[in-house]
Amino acid sequence: MNMELTRIPKRKIDRAKIVVGIPRAFLTFRYQTLWQSFFDALKIKTVMSQPTNLETMTKGENKANSEMCLAMKIYLGHVASLEGACDYVLVPRIADFGIRRVMCTTFQALPDLVMNIFRHASFKVLSYNVDSRLKTDEKEAMIAMAESLGFSHSEAKKAYKTAHKASEDAYDQQVEENEKLYKQKGLKIVVAGHSYVTEDRYIGKPIFDYLKDNGIIPIRADLVDRKEALKAAHKASPTLKWELSREIVGSLAMHYKDIDGVILLTVYPCALDSMVNDMIMRKNKMAEIPLLQLTLDAQSGTAGLETRLESFIDIITMREEQEDHGEE
Repeated sequence: MNMELTRIPKRKIDRAKIVVGIPRAFLTFRYQTLWQSFFDALKIKTVMSQPTNLETMTKGENKANSEMCLAMKIYLGHVASLEGACDYVLVPRIADFGIRRVMCTTFQALPDLVMNIFRHASFKVLSYNVDSRLKTDEKEAMIAMAESLGFSHSEAKKAYKTAHKASEDAYDQQVEENEKLYKQKGLKIVVAGHSYVTEDRYIGKPIFDYLKDNGIIPIRADLVDRKEALKAAHKASPTLKWELSREIVGSLAMHYKDIDGVILLTVYPCALDSMVNDMIMRKNKMAEIPLLQLTLDAQSGTAGLETRLESFIDIITMREEQEDHGEE
């Protein structure tokens, strides 16, 4: 991809008046600190879409192809909600992080999809391209994006350095807090799902709230030391290539002895997650632990989810009681 894909005009840009919109979906939950810190360092104003609600979902469904997954529909709803609120919408293209470290094809095609679907929108698409085949890493890609907006190389480089440190520090703190949960007393269930599912207020957060309300300690599998998780994932499956899935699989492999149950949380119809979840259920020691697979779609009501969660909690509670009696 060349920088023309960003639809940035060739004319000189008034940097002081730039407003960049950030959809509160997909990789924003992974890169929010990085992106906002980067634009803050460049003194560019950012605006984020509001948390997902029914209106967001409806907007996204109206823009989406029927075969798109729920997460993509939600993303398009967030992009649509930024209409009139910004000059640019940030839509990066992240293809991979190296050999056998690829991303879902959705993230590889995302700028093209958004530009096609929103070709008549008032905003322009601002993008950067991370692709090992082009020998372009995150740092180089974001610096190039800033330069396309009129910033000097040194300004962009300094902004990235600041943003990268802020992002690393924020994530390390999240991981530290998440790791503490494994050591707490009580029944612990790991929710294994992508951050854009687990952190979404409309589809993911209600599950965490329900578990907490019923005395369960919910733990996110996606918050983990990524380097260690990738090593553990390689032992579980040397051929698994999707980066985000590898982190989750590695996290489960690292922590299965410390938990009482696992919820595999995915969105319909994600073929990638279907394959990975099947591997988790069939291949490793997770089979010794109660496991629930929840697939969310646009028609999912909370009543059905709560019924399945209630039954799962009952299974875990009974199992715990039986083990306690066995020890006696």
